[in-house]
Amino acid sequence: MKYRITAATAVLAAGALSLSACSSSDGGSTDGASASGGSGDFSGQTLTVMHYEGDESAMGKAWNKAIEIFEKETGATVDLQNTAFEDLNASAQQLFDSSDAPDVSEYNKGNGTAGQLAATGVILPLDDAYAKYGWADKLSAGVDTIAKYDENGVMGSGSWYGVPNYGEFVFLYYNKDMFDQYGIDVPTDEASLEAAMQTFVDNGVTPLTTSAQEYPMGQLWYQLALSKADRQWVNDYQLYENPVDWSGTEVSTATGTLEDWVSKGYISKDASGMTAEDAGLQFINGESPMFYSGSWWYGRMLSDVTTFDFGIANWPDTTLTPGSGGNIWVVPAQSKNPELAEKFIDVTMYPEVQALLGESGGLPVAADTADITDPNAKQLIDLFNEVNDRDGLAFYPDWPTPTFYGDLNSVMQSIVNGDATTDEADAQLKDYYESYVSTVN
Repeated sequence: MKYRITAATAVLAAGALSLSACSSSDGGSTDGASASGGSGDFSGQTLTVMHYEGDESAMGKAWNKAIEIFEKETGATVDLQNTAFEDLNASAQQLFDSSDAPDVSEYNKGNGTAGQLAATGVILPLDDAYAKYGWADKLSAGVDTIAKYDENGVMGSGSWYGVPNYGEFVFLYYNKDMFDQYGIDVPTDEASLEAAMQTFVDNGVTPLTTSAQEYPMGQLWYQLALSKADRQWVNDYQLYENPVDWSGTEVSTATGTLEDWVSKGYISKDASGMTAEDAGLQFINGESPMFYSGSWWYGRMLSDVTTFDFGIANWPDTTLTPGSGGNIWVVPAQSKNPELAEKFIDVTMYPEVQALLGESGGLPVAADTADITDPNAKQLIDLFNEVNDRDGLAFYPDWPTPTFYGDLNSVMQSIVNGDATTDEADAQLKDYYESYVSTVN
């Protein structure tokens, strides 16, 4: 197998987003006037915008604000098309290259998703727009990695193909009331985490809700691997610098731990058929004391958790954790209004839109942090900066190949269902991974 070393290596090693360093003194204003892009008159035109954020999420609130400003500033009308992350992940290759393509869309970042579409010409390069609007100046190194792809679709170098305007990472949500009820402290290492989970099991409570059908359990698997990994392992896994040892400590520990946790009742066998929404609702409804998932849930937790107090904590005793810049805005090759699409993207970077995102529980990349006063928002930012201070952002497990998201989910389901041992599961993952990586020269 040939492994390709890219310029992204240096970016990945150097880059972590620190919100406190990502302020912006130019861009939009409350009346929608952009200092960088100009307004223009697009009256009578319609821009089709697609995204998969809920109205009550931090991003959903921010994008609705952006639509309001955009329509006022340009005179154009937005045709908003909401979709599901899973649906777009499966259909983007065909949709974006068809007459039904939206003009601009939120899309998943990484080699196997945006990278593949960039390499095959399904999304447009945005180099001219980056120069026009000055977006690169608003993105720190850990964020801009996911916006650039080379001719093979490998992130970190090449042309700009997307615009990330928020950050994200994965951490532990926990039910403070349930922890207090059973006299459990917030875990500080793996031993205390497993002791806490055993205490819950002893009291008839399944401690950790997750979904093997969708992304949460795959991200948990990756976190367990990262807890035994270093930055070089991440570079090997994500950027193909060296072969990944699929029987090594990182992978075998992750898979073996999950197999063990299922057998001990720390994770319910129901997780095999549960969606991310199912798992999140179990936590929101107070049925589970712990949920390991992303910052994209935080705004919803603040609004929907009403019967107990919850806390947030980084995974105990680890340097590396899943996270990156957020999903990116892309312009499909079949966009009917690419210029207008770029204008809309720029509006999402306006300070008032970014500040709303932060106040609503998101992690903006181009906000003036002085505009963010909400204590809950600051709590999330502080937790995120803990990861950044240790250069901890390690991207996501499904990024290396176009099919690894579904591949990983299917293996997670096999573990929960008892259909595969640790060694068998790791061998399956190795085959899925290497069948694609061997083609990247």
